[in-house]
Amino acid sequence: MTFQHYLLAFLWILYCSIHSLLASIPLKLFFEKKSQKLCRYYRLVYSIFAGVTLITLLIYQFSFQSVIIIQSTGIEYVAVLILIIPGLSIMALSIIKYFRLLSGIRSLYEPSPKIKLRVDGIHKYVRHPLYTGTLIFIWGLLLLFPYLNNLISVVVITLYVMIGIRLEEKKLVLQFGEIYKRYQAKVPMLIPKLKHIINKKGGLIGHP
Repeated sequence: MTFQHYLLAFLWILYCSIHSLLASIPLKLFFEKKSQKLCRYYRLVYSIFAGVTLITLLIYQFSFQSVIIIQSTGIEYVAVLILIIPGLSIMALSIIKYFRLLSGIRSLYEPSPKIKLRVDGIHKYVRHPLYTGTLIFIWGLLLLFPYLNNLISVVVITLYVMIGIRLEEKKLVLQFGEIYKRYQAKVPMLIPKLKHIINKKGGLIGHP
C-alpha cells in the first residue's frame, strides 16, 4: 500500500466518524436547545455537507492509480446482474420513499415533520433496506472494479454500516418503544428470510 492508500483509508474513517457524530441524538439535542428555528434546517444542512464531502472524497479516491487485486475471470459481469442492479434498485426504492425526510427538504415546508415507523412495502422483508441495497451495490462494484482503493472504501463502509446500524436500532427502540421491538422480532435486519419473500399476503405488523 502506498501513502495515498493509507490516506484514503484515514479519510474514509474520518468521513464515517463525522457522519455518525452529526447524526447522533446528543448533538441534535444540543442544537435544538440552542435554537429551535435553526434546528429545523439541521437535517438539510447535514445532508448537503454529507453529499459535498462524499463527492470530494470519491474524487480523491479515483484521482490516483491503484493496483488490481483480482484478475478478470468474468465474474464481474455476473456481479452486475446479481449484485449491482438489485442493490441499486433497492437503494433507489428506499431513497425515493424517504427522500424528502432524509434530505431535510420536508422541513422547509413542514416545521416538525412527524416521523412514522414504516413497516410496509420493502420493509416487510428487512428493517433497513437502504443499508441492504448499499452493501449489495458496493460489493458488486468491487467485483466489477477490483482495485485496492475500492477495497479500502468498501471495507470501511461495511464496518461503518454494521456498527452504525446497531446504534440506529437503539435510537429506534427509544423512539417507538415496544412497537419497534415487535417489528425487530418479526423482520430481519438486513437479509430477508425466504419465508417472508414467499409469503407476500398479509401484513407482518400493524402500523403504529
